[in-house]
Amino acid sequence: MNRTLAIHTPHGSLHGHLELPDNPIGLILLARAHHAPVDANITANLALHGYAILSMELLTVQEAQFADATQNVPRLSQRLLDILDLIHRDGDIQELPLAIFASGDATPAAIRAAAQRDTQVKVLAGHGGAIDRAGLEGLKFLAAPLMMLFDADDNIGKIAFDRAAPYLNVVHERHEIKPAEDPVMKVAAWISLHIGR
Repeated sequence: MNRTLAIHTPHGSLHGHLELPDNPIGLILLARAHHAPVDANITANLALHGYAILSMELLTVQEAQFADATQNVPRLSQRLLDILDLIHRDGDIQELPLAIFASGDATPAAIRAAAQRDTQVKVLAGHGGAIDRAGLEGLKFLAAPLMMLFDADDNIGKIAFDRAAPYLNVVHERHEIKPAEDPVMKVAAWISLHIGR
């Protein structure tokens, strides 16, 4: 079953798409500041592993016109909290173990949101992003196991991870993605390992 979802904000509406297979083993929220064509492949590959997938915008059309909108960690975090509340109220998915797969500028926001919803978010994976921007509280209070994937040339992300890692009190790993490597396999394995715990 496929459904559309929406959240209304003072700056406009956020739209999302839920792919809900029969008897899913969990729900993965794709946290992206901007959605890209590659997301369709990510969704399809993760769905093959038996997960329901919720892909939702974090910026309104109006906000997305501003280049620095993706840098607003507090706003992106609040949007993710609103989405987590939506999931909590949705009868189709509220009981499914929840994972977040974040990318880029949405990753520090996902860490901050997951830290505030520590009983709801079971596991977290990120592809790129400066996770030290989640702030000390977000890093220290994160309860979900965290795996970070970085492209070979993402030196900023790797340095940020090394800065943040001493403050993480959860199982955490860092991996480098080869140029032709599909990160989804590593993400699916990480989520499968931890989502049921």
